[in-house]
Amino acid sequence: MSEWAFLSATGLLGRALGPAPKPQAGPLSGRAPHDVVASAAAFFAGSVGALTNRGRALRLAKEQTCELPAAEGPVSLAAGQPAETLLALEASERLVALFSLDPDAPALAIGTAAGVAKRVVPDYKGWDTWEMIALKDGDEVTGAAPSADADELVFITSDAQLLRCPARSVRPQGRQAGGMAGVNLAPAARVLAFAAIRREDKATALVTTVAGGPDPADQIEWAVKTTPFEAFPAKGRATGGVRCHRFLKGQAVLRLAWAGPGPALACDRDGQPRNLPPADPRRDASGAPLAARLFAIG
Repeated sequence: MSEWAFLSATGLLGRALGPAPKPQAGPLSGRAPHDVVASAAAFFAGSVGALTNRGRALRLAKEQTCELPAAEGPVSLAAGQPAETLLALEASERLVALFSLDPDAPALAIGTAAGVAKRVVPDYKGWDTWEMIALKDGDEVTGAAPSADADELVFITSDAQLLRCPARSVRPQGRQAGGMAGVNLAPAARVLAFAAIRREDKATALVTTVAGGPDPADQIEWAVKTTPFEAFPAKGRATGGVRCHRFLKGQAVLRLAWAGPGPALACDRDGQPRNLPPADPRRDASGAPLAARLFAIG
């Protein structure tokens, strides 16, 4: 049985002993605060890697993290510690994902806001901090996850386009490489979410999108939609993808987006669980009005 490091969608870190973590479905009464897990990785030789939005990796030792209370339900990081108190993050730098330091682990897939894709060859030596991708000015890492050749990479853009492409189309590169074209972006659009969907999870994976108006502080017109991943056709790398959410009057962009194994879980800024509507099989539907403020999906 492995010991895992967890990162919550609200930026808390903790560790727990157990099998590979899986989200659990259920009503809000069966959930716990801070149970939306953004990333998890098994410790290898007592450490995991922690990737930031600047493409920088830091070594996170098991001894730095607190042990989470044992629970039969979903993992809760309510007793976790803020990432910025454990890691030497710079100004405007934030933690995006955790990853295994096992040299036999699958390549780490990285997606950036400018639509760049990269799969990094596992070669982490004994450094305490190192670069994982050479970013261009103004770009940042949006997401990262381990990916085998049989898996698929997913980009979701701010203008509601989703690209699903084979991971094998992105050849693994060394740490100092800058990656390659992942998704073709329209002017002013950016990648809002990036994920790697394992082959064994494709049938149960989901895509959740939240549409809103031009003012991020105004949630009057926000709408949320969850759709089966298989509803979206696969396309080649460096294409524009397909529409994943239809905007209504007053809506202009996606405010939140997520793709991964179901069920999809949501929370507010304080980590309190929030409901999502049932899955809609229509890939470009307009969604349901948002009843409560959402901060993250995972």
